[in-house]
Amino acid sequence: MISQKSIQEVFGVAQVQDLIEEYVSLKRRGVNLIGLCPFHDEKTPSFTVSPAKNIYKCFGCGKGGGPVQFLMEHDSLSFPEAIRQLAAKYNVDLEEDSKEDSEQYAEQKKLEESYYILNKWAADHFIYNLHNTQDGKLIGLSYFQERGFLAATLEKFELGFSSDNSKELTDKALKLQYNETFLKELGLTSKKGYDFFRNRVMFPIHNVAGKVIAFAGRTLSSAKSQPKYINSPETPIYNKRKVLYGIHLAKNSIRKKDNCIVVEGYTDVISLVQNGVENVVASSGTAFTQEQVRLIKRYTDNVTFIYDGDAAGVKAALRGLDIVLENGMNVSLVLLPDGEDPDSFIKASGNAQFENYVAENSKDFIFFKMELLMEEAGNDPIKKSKMIKDIIASVAKLRDPIKRSLYVRQCSQVLHVEEAILVKEVNKQIRNEIKQKELEKVRLERQQKREAERGYAGGNSPADTRPVGLISDNVSPLSEVPFPQEAGLGEHGVDSYHELDFFPEEQVNHQQQDFRIRANDYQEKDLARIVVTSGDQLIQLDDSEITVADFVYSNIANIFPFFENELYKSIIELGFKYVESDGMSTGVTQYFINHQDQKLSSAAVDLISSPYELADWERIHVYLNQKMPEKNFFDDSMQAVLRFKLKKMSSVIDKMKKRIIEESGNEETTARLLKAFRQLQLEKKELAEQLGNVIS
Repeated sequence: MISQKSIQEVFGVAQVQDLIEEYVSLKRRGVNLIGLCPFHDEKTPSFTVSPAKNIYKCFGCGKGGGPVQFLMEHDSLSFPEAIRQLAAKYNVDLEEDSKEDSEQYAEQKKLEESYYILNKWAADHFIYNLHNTQDGKLIGLSYFQERGFLAATLEKFELGFSSDNSKELTDKALKLQYNETFLKELGLTSKKGYDFFRNRVMFPIHNVAGKVIAFAGRTLSSAKSQPKYINSPETPIYNKRKVLYGIHLAKNSIRKKDNCIVVEGYTDVISLVQNGVENVVASSGTAFTQEQVRLIKRYTDNVTFIYDGDAAGVKAALRGLDIVLENGMNVSLVLLPDGEDPDSFIKASGNAQFENYVAENSKDFIFFKMELLMEEAGNDPIKKSKMIKDIIASVAKLRDPIKRSLYVRQCSQVLHVEEAILVKEVNKQIRNEIKQKELEKVRLERQQKREAERGYAGGNSPADTRPVGLISDNVSPLSEVPFPQEAGLGEHGVDSYHELDFFPEEQVNHQQQDFRIRANDYQEKDLARIVVTSGDQLIQLDDSEITVADFVYSNIANIFPFFENELYKSIIELGFKYVESDGMSTGVTQYFINHQDQKLSSAAVDLISSPYELADWERIHVYLNQKMPEKNFFDDSMQAVLRFKLKKMSSVIDKMKKRIIEESGNEETTARLLKAFRQLQLEKKELAEQLGNVIS
């Protein structure tokens, strides 16, 4: 495990601006930088980088964090992996707290490296077979030559051949002392110890960096019992959803031409590259995935899919392309002449004619889909109605409202349907999708809340969700916290909270509970914001100084168990513990921004981010003799604590009114309730006066 000292050192040197500029084009706007978000599609920049706070925040999709979180989110890294990558970038020598954990991490990286080495050896073995064995030359090399592949092309794509010998590769690997378990995990050797790939031409699959991560083997046998292609199983280094064949060779050309051509097969990619079309990849026969779209989006927003003349195949493929629209890509399709595929067509026509054909016959995805479905629907009103709904579903995926409006207008003209009707249907579709996303969000939030109630952030006991009860006659119903202007804080200014359980356990449904949480969220959120933004700042109380986090925590500690929002509660508690410890080298704000728990990190960034920028306060505060807004530590903290206590007290009073009515037949209980009720009313009035509120 990486030592906390080293982690803090990485936090201290890692600059979010330096890191993100390697991925996103940023422009300065005031004190911040803006650009197009790398996590979702947008035409108007909402992705903001704050060098001063060392954070990024997208006000479109909501993602945010510091340098560590950016790497974790963008490159799908774990927290330790992101720390190590930043350490390498900024030349930080990492110390390990635990030899055992250090060895575990080293073992994991060693395993991955072993996979790469073994796959590279297997690729070299297949290449050797292709050029130096009788079967390789007669079968494999002859096949590639018949396809017109040149020697340089075979070398570029590392194409090879697996012999028909049942254990040739396995025996050689074991003789060289390669690990048999690794051979089986990579799918090079079957569970019974035989070669998995036999008598096939071999297509190594590479990651973006060009390392061999898997193989596809094509049989040349005409036997129907033999599958045409077999592929390596998924492993820690190979996930077919995240891979595009040929991306390691195509990425620079894609960026240069600002377009990515997508074809279906390995040989299509190889043939196009050999003939000068280098910005091409293949989905390898799988349905297009979100991960593959994101991979292309690193290099361009424009995608051109090329299909042969098989209408049935094209219609099947179209069903999976809405995912590309969802990511804001500009999608075009090209249908080749009947009987042609990219490989055969470019061989017959040549590079120049092929590129001219693609340019002249490239059709927008939605209009291509509309023409195809219209032809199929004919004059059948039922089929036509279904077709229109299908088109509308695709139009609704477009995120740009201007583009969506233009599509609706043109679809109205082509389909001979009133534009207002199409607008209504598109809006309905969008509302349904938003509703589904909101329902999914609520489901996830409830799931997270249930997990939090079972113990959040290291096993803290869940908050008591009962309404706040009363305390003994001699103790204030909510707190005996003296405020600074009254009596100072003493040790921390906090007496114990003694609860007298006058209120029975309430049974509330989820809607009531969610409403209650929302009603109290603002005050709790504001306290969490103060702790994150200025928890380690000092404020003066009489003759002593106290941190903001200590001040906030001390003044609400006795009602702390009655927080509604577990996340904000955890932030305040962790912030207090952090500033009380000796580990304040990076400051409480950076502590939360770079926290390993992504829920805490994300919440912290939300709390300190705003889509708006302050005016030139440096100039204003000189003329008006006002403090900078972020320097009003004492006033900010005081107001937040008072508002929080007033809100909680109002909630208790409302519940007490109901309880007094329910207990009207019990004189003793009613008398005690009325006494506590009057005391609460008095305290509420005093709090309101401090806030400048008027209470009737």
